[in-house]
Amino acid sequence: MLSQLGSEAKLLAGGQSLVPLMKLRFANPEHLVDLNFVPAGSYVREQGESLRFGALTCHADIEHSEIAAKIPILHDCAAGIADVQIRNRGTIGGSVAEADPSGDWGAVLLTLPGQVHCLGPGGERSVPIAEFMLDAYTTALQPSELISEISVQPPPPASGGCYLAFKRTAPVYASASAAVQLTMEGDIVRDAAIVLGAVGLLPIKATEAEAALKGKGISPQTMEAAAEAARAAADPQPDMRGSADYKRALVAALTKQAIEIAARRAGGEHVEVSHLYA
Repeated sequence: MLSQLGSEAKLLAGGQSLVPLMKLRFANPEHLVDLNFVPAGSYVREQGESLRFGALTCHADIEHSEIAAKIPILHDCAAGIADVQIRNRGTIGGSVAEADPSGDWGAVLLTLPGQVHCLGPGGERSVPIAEFMLDAYTTALQPSELISEISVQPPPPASGGCYLAFKRTAPVYASASAAVQLTMEGDIVRDAAIVLGAVGLLPIKATEAEAALKGKGISPQTMEAAAEAARAAADPQPDMRGSADYKRALVAALTKQAIEIAARRAGGEHVEVSHLYA
């Protein structure tokens, strides 16, 4: 149908991104192709060594999934998106396909090895998550192509992650966010992934912040060094959610707190988290 209708056709999944744009007249598609009539597009399942999400899986289904909860950073993300009404309608596939710089899933998925599985007239193909988002609202999807599934590889043993976002109120996008995934070897950080959200045109992989932790123990000094590196990596724009300096300060604070929680989870501790609100 996308091939037949051309560029003026838009896909409709949960509608939590497209419908508000249509209300504001920022989007005015001639045709809507409703994916909700496609069978078996919503699921969370383990397959081989990967965890797989159907593109039509809503955030609430991931929030309440025992399978997804095995990777706590995924639960953090799904449970903190907007409010319950949006979580019941919005989908992971729609969120990833929109590639909104202020979205939640982009930063979280970039902390884990994974693939975006695409389907189009030319058949199926898989794109690494790190290569899928090209710019703000721009992805590697080709014309008449859609996301069919997202898969991630579970982290190794002695791993823990955490995703924290700071928001003015629940229904709005975050002013800043930080996703942290750690793998420990005893008291030493063997591997670290730190990705910042809502402070650039794309989620920002804070490589210097990761380097500040790798090969070291978790201490106030190493967490402070990583937080300052995250602050330096952020490239926010001032808007109604705060000034650029304010967002950089938020990123530093969120990164430090997320590192501490990720390390505790890597040690086997059960830690409940929620997003932070002004």
